[in-house]
Amino acid sequence: MTESTVKMPPDISALSFEEALLELEKLVKQLEDGKARLDDAVKAYERGALLKRHCETKLREAQAKIELITVGPDGSVSAKPFNT
Repeated sequence: MTESTVKMPPDISALSFEEALLELEKLVKQLEDGKARLDDAVKAYERGALLKRHCETKLREAQAKIELITVGPDGSVSAKPFNT
């Protein structure tokens, strides 16, 4: 099963970008400490991968909403969708 086919758990889906990022940062610190049991470390890594994917999705959604605002030579303002 690839990462993209893994269904996002409801508790992660409900998190805001900031909440997910904060939890991901905590998990990374715990893993870096190296004090967790192997089973716990594997579970933390798996949850961290899901949190990372959730954050990436939230960023893509935000990017899709951003509009590029330009001011023309005559001072007129226009907006168009942001394209990468």
